[in-house]
Amino acid sequence: MDALSRRTLLSAGAATAAALATGCGTTRGSQGEQAAPPAATAPPRAAAPSPVPKPPATLIGDGSTSDTGPQPNQPKPVRLQAGERPPQFVVFSWDGAGELDNRLFSRFRQLAREHNASMTFFLSGIYTLPESKKDLYHPPQHRVGASDIDYLSDQHVHATLQQIGAAWLDGHEIGTHFNGHFCGSNGVGRWSPDEWDSEIEQAVSFVTNWKTNTGFTDLPALPFDYRKELIGARTPCLEGQRALLPTAAARGWKYDSSGPGGLQVWPQKFQGGALWDFPLQSIPFPGHSFQVLSMDYNIMYNQSGSNTKADPAKRAAWRQQARDSYLAGFDRAYRTNRAPFYIGNHFEQWNGGIYMDAVEAAMAEIAGHPEVKLVSFRQLVQWLEVQDPAVLRKLQGLGPGEAPAGGWDGLLGTAASAASPGTS
Repeated sequence: MDALSRRTLLSAGAATAAALATGCGTTRGSQGEQAAPPAATAPPRAAAPSPVPKPPATLIGDGSTSDTGPQPNQPKPVRLQAGERPPQFVVFSWDGAGELDNRLFSRFRQLAREHNASMTFFLSGIYTLPESKKDLYHPPQHRVGASDIDYLSDQHVHATLQQIGAAWLDGHEIGTHFNGHFCGSNGVGRWSPDEWDSEIEQAVSFVTNWKTNTGFTDLPALPFDYRKELIGARTPCLEGQRALLPTAAARGWKYDSSGPGGLQVWPQKFQGGALWDFPLQSIPFPGHSFQVLSMDYNIMYNQSGSNTKADPAKRAAWRQQARDSYLAGFDRAYRTNRAPFYIGNHFEQWNGGIYMDAVEAAMAEIAGHPEVKLVSFRQLVQWLEVQDPAVLRKLQGLGPGEAPAGGWDGLLGTAASAASPGTS
């Protein structure tokens, strides 16, 4: 498939807090007037129960990360009942997940709040490593410190760390996009499972030792244990998946999202049943007989090639085409087999930022439909893993664009899950 761009563009934001104040009034009588008699005294109200204290954060290592307990804002996965139509899951995911001055990270965190969405951010580990410390990175089959994406400035490393912590508290997932983004003939497609393990361990190390590496003293620890948080990934350019999978399984990961051009069907496990397969999908491309991968770069490449600053006169039409492609992919699943739909993005401003606008418009449209759940890959895994395996097999038997012949009650009406315990 086409190589992804060598560079991703990024964003910023900050959390706010509010405080409540109470006041009390007094009665008074002026000289020469008799003060009004006091009003009847109301019986004292019982004191409100004190909130359950949150357990203190447990710092990990040098204090770059911490264990703050269960992640906030997580839905509870529920088994389908007999004959019940499954929700339409949609996963918006972001490769790189760093922050530059364009504030795209902030923009889409805010959009997620508006639409009750969770998303997955595949963090590039070197986005938490200052360029002055690049000699700490030993990429497989490349010189020390090499990278096909730029290191961030110290200012942008600082902002990225703020965003990653805030995103996790919002309820989003922090995955990995590894480090140096090497593609093509000298890229990750040549790596062995052991080399993938080295790349992963270095990505984890950069995130879990950012305080030591950056010297920043004005930021709190990230509010999660990254080794526990990290359960899935997307490889650079969707290359190298075959050698990655044994390493991902050995590390206890739950899924991989590195496959190119998957069909819009219900996911299945691979790598001996260890991992869920969540590939980017082939979706309709309006105006063409062929389909396009459900990612901003691939849509752009089919419009303007590798030129990210193409003819401005065409941008409005391209923006509409990108939006309509996402919506066509959504519609094909929503109205038929309800297969989860995956959309991949970068924080970028290619062709004047039209693909960011297209993603925003598509998200707003999709979120307005009933029975839609905008989730992270982690949340999708959790839902799949509480379902009755017999129900999943029936769902997995539906092809792309195939609705149940006898309706959902006909397909799932005898589901054993209806009487299964522990599902609500």
